[in-house]
Amino acid sequence: MVSWLPSVPYPPARDGFWSPVTSTLNWCEEDYYATIYAAEIVNTFTNFLFIVLGIHGVVNCLQNKHDKVFLVTFGGYLVVGIGSFFFHSTLTYPMQLVDELSMIYTTCIVCFATFAFGRSTRNSILLGTFLLGLALFITGYYHYLQDPTFHQNAYAFLTAVVVFRSMYVMEHELRPTRRNRNKLLGKPEHARIDKRDLEILNTMWSIVAVGLSVFLGGFLIWNLDNWYCPSLRSWRREIGLPWGIVLEGHGWWHLMTGTGAYFYIVWCTWLRHCLSGRQDEYDLVWPSLFTSIPTCVLKRPAGKENGFANGYCKKSQ
Repeated sequence: MVSWLPSVPYPPARDGFWSPVTSTLNWCEEDYYATIYAAEIVNTFTNFLFIVLGIHGVVNCLQNKHDKVFLVTFGGYLVVGIGSFFFHSTLTYPMQLVDELSMIYTTCIVCFATFAFGRSTRNSILLGTFLLGLALFITGYYHYLQDPTFHQNAYAFLTAVVVFRSMYVMEHELRPTRRNRNKLLGKPEHARIDKRDLEILNTMWSIVAVGLSVFLGGFLIWNLDNWYCPSLRSWRREIGLPWGIVLEGHGWWHLMTGTGAYFYIVWCTWLRHCLSGRQDEYDLVWPSLFTSIPTCVLKRPAGKENGFANGYCKKSQ
């Protein structure tokens, strides 16, 4: 151990309450070293971020009358956290499927929200049917292959599609120089709308930049954790507890991708209101660029702001 750090030696890895391991994946955190009831204790409890932010998102959707598709999306985000909690607690194959497939289904819901807006009921039904069929195909084929690479590639592809589509729609529909002008509005109103939407675009790009950077940073750490696992395990045991927890890369993946995914859902929620022409009805509450999370809320009448919104700077205006 590093002599200048007060620490406790790592207990040995062992069998636990949920043994044997039946999952097709076993991460770099050693099994059952802290308690027999959680196979990977850091990887288990870092999922509380998903649970806390998922509940916050569900409550926010109910309080601020966001479209129901985002209520379902935050529900899926919450299920991802719960599924991952039980997967890393048990390292059993059924819980692995709950964890990984909930990621696919939640991403398909976001994909529906992204592509269905402005479509006819018939086309929306066709899109929903296609995405459900795609999710079921991924489920069946993944269970047949039991190859984690297939799941990872499918999730990465779906995520890239919805992110780049959302970027395109945001720029195409909100950028003043790209949209058609309403001839019934005078120059002062056009100037106000253009200024408002440019400010919204700047803030949206900040959300994208921060959320995507955090998400991709987590992906990088996740890969480093996989590539250098033997060295990381050795360093953890040399440093001892609790400091070795800092080197649990998959735990950082949970924290960073959970944050990035939350940013993305909030961005999509706000973008939907803007595409519906409701920019003057909603604010993005984001007190600090790097030390807080954004939230989309209904604007309160002057003097009637609720306690949640008081004291926050409003980035959309």
